[in-house]
Amino acid sequence: MPDDAVAREAAEADSLFAHPPVPPEATLRYGEHPDQLVDFYAPRGPEHPGGHPLVLVLHGGAWRATYDRAHLTPFAGLLARRGFAVALAEYRRGAGLPGQGAKARPGRWPETFDDIATVLDTLPGLARKALLRADPARTVLCGHSSGGHLALWAAARHVLPADAPWRRAEPPALRGVVALAPLADLALARERGVCEGAVEPFLGGPATFGERLPYADPARLLPTGIATTLVQGRDDTEVPSGIAESFADAASAAGEPAGVTLLEGIGHYALVDPAADASAVVAEEIAQLAW
Repeated sequence: MPDDAVAREAAEADSLFAHPPVPPEATLRYGEHPDQLVDFYAPRGPEHPGGHPLVLVLHGGAWRATYDRAHLTPFAGLLARRGFAVALAEYRRGAGLPGQGAKARPGRWPETFDDIATVLDTLPGLARKALLRADPARTVLCGHSSGGHLALWAAARHVLPADAPWRRAEPPALRGVVALAPLADLALARERGVCEGAVEPFLGGPATFGERLPYADPARLLPTGIATTLVQGRDDTEVPSGIAESFADAASAAGEPAGVTLLEGIGHYALVDPAADASAVVAEEIAQLAW
């Protein structure tokens, strides 16, 4: 990877994580575990007849507890200023980073998936309690990095294998999905060792990876019938653009093309940094689906 791309990525990360957290208007629980909660941000600006579109945001961090939703609170605030009602979800993740002991595993099977399914199913009721101006009938899913994987997966639960505990009979009531630098093809991401090799242990390790892949890999859960857009920086050194392009190829082969927006001179973190122009592109992609 060219040195300038690596340096740009580091600068983007520094900018994103330098923002102070933005407090929500309300926080509600969807379960008893400390990580089972959702922050709600009220839309700014004039009121829209019928309410404001609701954006469910899922943070990234390689499914590890090292990273929580705090770093996406400024992004949630940006979307609220753009007139969206925003739900920023927390969920159970794995512990630590490589080299931090036997418990250092990305994600939690099946808890990570349990939580995302529950968030999506309970979101309309939670939003009506927390945000009077939200319109859950116009919901868009938006996830970054591993959160992008989870957003794509959540929109595909109706095409999961029949024995999957998270399968639902009908497609979720979504206007669409905007996945940002997503881990959208787990098999390819594993092959390329993205996110410090997090993908294989996310599904339990080599012994269970193959059998769990059909239940977890968005690139295998197609077509969904739900409008899907992927936004990706061409200079992303964390999750290379080839991952998103591979998902798009799989969607096209399934007869359901997914839109891919590739941003020149952009890495992994600017997409969700309110100080970066790339975040305005993301907000517009969400608006295209929401309205």
